[in-house]
Formats: sequence, structure tokens, C-alpha cells
Amino acid sequence: MSRIDPLTLAVIQASLAQVCNEMDIAFSRSAFSPVIAEADDRSSGIYDKETGALISQGEFGLPVFVGTMQYSTAEILRLIREGKAGAPRPGDIYIVNDPYLGGTHLMDVRFALPFYYQGELFCWLQNTGHWPDVGGMVPGGFSAKATEVEQEGLRLPPVKLFKQGVMDPEIYAIICSNIRVADQRIGDIKAQAAALKVGEKRLTELLDRYGRDTVTAAIAEIRQRAAKLMRAHIATIPDGVYRSEAFVDSDGVVNEPLKIALAVTKQGDTLTFDFAGSSPPCRGPMNSVVATTYSSVYLAMRHIFPDTPLNSGVFEPLVIKRPEGTFLDARYPRPVSGCAAEVSQRIAEAVFLALVQAIPDKVTAAPAGSSGNFALGGTDPAKGTSYVMYQISGGGYGGNADHDGLTNGCSTIGISKTAPVEVMEQYYPVLFRRFGMHEGSAGAGLHRGGFGVHYEVELLRGEARASFVMDHGRFGPPGAQGGREGGRNVVRIHRDGAVLTPEHLSKDQDIPLKRGDRVEVLTPGGGGYGDPLQRDPAIVARDVGRGYYTPEAAATLFGVALDGHGAVDAARTAALRAGRA
Repeated sequence: MSRIDPLTLAVIQASLAQVCNEMDIAFSRSAFSPVIAEADDRSSGIYDKETGALISQGEFGLPVFVGTMQYSTAEILRLIREGKAGAPRPGDIYIVNDPYLGGTHLMDVRFALPFYYQGELFCWLQNTGHWPDVGGMVPGGFSAKATEVEQEGLRLPPVKLFKQGVMDPEIYAIICSNIRVADQRIGDIKAQAAALKVGEKRLTELLDRYGRDTVTAAIAEIRQRAAKLMRAHIATIPDGVYRSEAFVDSDGVVNEPLKIALAVTKQGDTLTFDFAGSSPPCRGPMNSVVATTYSSVYLAMRHIFPDTPLNSGVFEPLVIKRPEGTFLDARYPRPVSGCAAEVSQRIAEAVFLALVQAIPDKVTAAPAGSSGNFALGGTDPAKGTSYVMYQISGGGYGGNADHDGLTNGCSTIGISKTAPVEVMEQYYPVLFRRFGMHEGSAGAGLHRGGFGVHYEVELLRGEARASFVMDHGRFGPPGAQGGREGGRNVVRIHRDGAVLTPEHLSKDQDIPLKRGDRVEVLTPGGGGYGDPLQRDPAIVARDVGRGYYTPEAAATLFGVALDGHGAVDAARTAALRAGRA
């Protein structure tokens, strides 16, 4: 440990996180696209100049990017050393979205700025923003039937979009020539670049205040302390091997489940994650690049131990065996549009299902585990302009040892929230006919899961094409410690008086819609925790009274009988529960 006093160390650690927070806030407040400006589908971080390792990420950024951006920074550094990317200069900003270079899917576009202090490279600043469209075969990029990455959109290696502070018009023209509604991207591009400049200014102020040597020493000590804290948490887990399985509904092309097989080995103060036995690479877009796979494990562990700081030291005690030969280690040209938003959450789910066996008081039942990716693209005849609408949905969290799960929580991998329906209706020719609770979707348990969302959106004008890549339509989120699975994802297309249910349940693309057609989505609820027959009958009656469950479901799921006034019938309840004991 260094000789930095604890107060100074704490201030520097908080200041580094605040730099990232301010970058995130600046990005959201200046971006044009609702998915960034309203839903906050973005993240910012500070990275080591030599290795790309994470120095700090703010509390307002998507957790799934906590691992991926350090890998993409490392890939940029590698390509620079190999002469395959231009050497950095002050004012440069690289753009990259290549999934195989430490990324996620093509829609997550990363900007990286080399940060110089007093003429010397000190670190890298990077942010990621979800662009509503990057070209490809369907508006929004979420192609459920892609069989190669080129079908998903424009793939960019690290190139300098800004050179010494000036945007390269030729690279910008190439980008705009390959994406939809290109005239709107300039707002997001300038917002993304401006956010990095905010970080540059705030980090300069921090270094001016404490000096390069002190800040550098503090970064090293913060990393060491983070590793020590994670090792201390791991040491509380009983030694042993904990196994689990999680399933992706299908890859969108072949209608068969994909298996994630996980063995977590705890020995001393180290956890080893082995995905051997998982399904091989798939034809459709549900492959995961390795950076996303690693990041999914990291974010799952931070869900379990939320007091660990966000820097690379936290990852040191977590040994992940590269899942070669599986769909969790996608190589070019495998399609990957579902990796960050869906497969990542199945990976986290597998971690939860394994470790709840070892530390049931710290791990929840499975959450909804789907981002509900729904894209709608078309032309609005009233405005005479094209549009691409992207919708994120919440779902139920899993119950845990202390309480019920949260209803309509954000996805496991992020903090992104559903944009307000009023904003979406203002931007796009749609009307939300319904936005409420997915009643009955919470998994039964001593502590039930949270409820998913039930929404219905109608196309008001023109024609459009709908695509969606979701999950948990075939299997609901599993319960834990005897709890029941949560409600499944349901998608219905209401068109010409008929109701269409997709073959792959919650995955399809290019569905033609015209005025008056509707898309209805019911998102998953969280898994239940503990034996449902142990749940307080009065609380079950309360849930029925609120419309969460029907009286029939109360009897079936919880063994609670109600009288004609909605009160608990104690005798019938005792008989029901005794018959199932």
C-alpha cells in the first residue's frame, strides 16, 4: 500500500467516479436519440494507458460495459502497436463498434479519447452509446434471422473520427451512407464526443489539484484494495463446485434451445468459471463475443457483492476459462445482435443459479433477464421523414431471502429504463394503448418475484416494419430455494383482425404493419424464492385484492383459499397446504 492518507485516497476515488458520472450525464442530456437521452443506454469510463484495464466507471453507466470497454481499449492499444490503427495525438477520438474487438453488438458504438496531461499520455477515456440504427437488413439492427454479422449492420474497426479535434468528413460520410436516418446521428455523435471532452476537463482539474504522481499512486492502491475486498467476499463462500444451467429460447433461426452450462469452483479466495458443455456456436444472432461473456460474469458478481468498486482489481480473483467452441465465444462472421442485451443476461442468470446454492442469503432468484428489444422502422407521412424507433422494456426481479422482487425493474445488465410513452408518441407515429403490469407473472415463493410489464403499441400512420429480439418466451426465469419460475415473455401481433404469435415466440423480424395494427408485449416476471406454501396467506390475499393474481392462482400457486369477500378462508387454506406438504 502507498503512503497516501485515507482521506485523500477516498476523495480521489470518488472524484474519478464523478468524472465518469459527469460524462454520462453530459452524454444523455445532449444526445438526440431517445434511447440515449431518455433510456440512458450508454456508459463512460477511464482506462489504463498501457493495458486498457478499467480505472473507474461511474454509477450511472450500464454494468455490461464494465468489462467490454476495457477489452475494446486493450484492442485499440494492440492495433496501434501493430501499426493497424493510427498512433494517438491530442484531440483524437477513435470510433469502433466491431464486436470481435472487445465489443458487444454493432449498435453499441464506442468512442475512445487518448487523454494527455502536460503533453504526456496519462490514460484513455471511452464511452459507449446505443445508436438506434447502424444499417443492416432490418431497421434498428436487431435482426432475429441474421446468419452473418454483415447482415446486422456497418462494422467499424478503430478509426479516428476526430483528428486533433476536427471531425473527419470522409469517415463521417461513410458512416452516414450506411445507416438509416443518418441526418439524426450527428446529434448523437457530437454528444458522445462532447461527453469525452467533459471528462478531459474534469480529469485535468483533478490532476492539477493532486498532481500526477499522487493520482497515479492512488489509482494503483484503489485497484489493490478492490481486489482485496472481492477476495474477502469470496472467502465467505464455502469451498466446492457449484453447477447450473440456463437456456436461451432459440437463436432465431433454428428453433431449439441453447444451453449455458456453468461450473463455478470456489477455492480459497478465488472463483473459477467454466462454461464447458455449453451449446456450440449457433446460426442465428444469439452468439456472444468473449468480451461480453466475461463482462456478464463480472456484472453478476457485482450484483451479488454490490459494495465492490468498479475497477479492474475487482476482476482479479475471478478466473474465467475461455469458452472456446461454444456460442459464448463468437468468432467472425457469427451474428451477435442478441449477445449484449439477451445472452449476457442468461450468463448472469447461470451465475446466480450456481451461487444461490452456496450463499442463498446473498443471491436472488432469476430476474426477468430480457431487455425486450423492439424496433419499428418506417416513414411518417405526416412529417415526410423516416424513423427508427427502439423500445426497451423492464421486467420483474427475482425474490430473495429478505423480500419480494422489484416490479418493472431494468434489465440485469444495465440501468436503461423505458423511455416515457409521451416522448415516444411525440417522436414516432405510434399510440400506446396500454402500459401496465403483467399480472400473474411474478414467480410464486415465500418471497415472490416482481411483475413484468404489459404494453400495447398501435401504428397510427403509414407503414412500418417491426423486429424484436427478446428471450424467456420458452422458459420463464427460474425460481430458487423451492420458488416457482416467473411468467414468460409473450409477443402478439394484431393485424387485420388476426393475432400472430411468432414461431420463435419472442424473436422475429421484418413484420409488415399498417395503420391500426398493434404490437402487444408481456415481459417476464422474476422467479420466486422459497416454498410458496410458506408465504403469509394474508399477503397472498392482499396481492389478489390488488389484481396481481386471480383467486384461482392463489389456490394453485400458494395453497391459499379465499372466501367470497377476498378474505383468507383459514380452514380451506390449511387443508390445501396439508394436502401438498
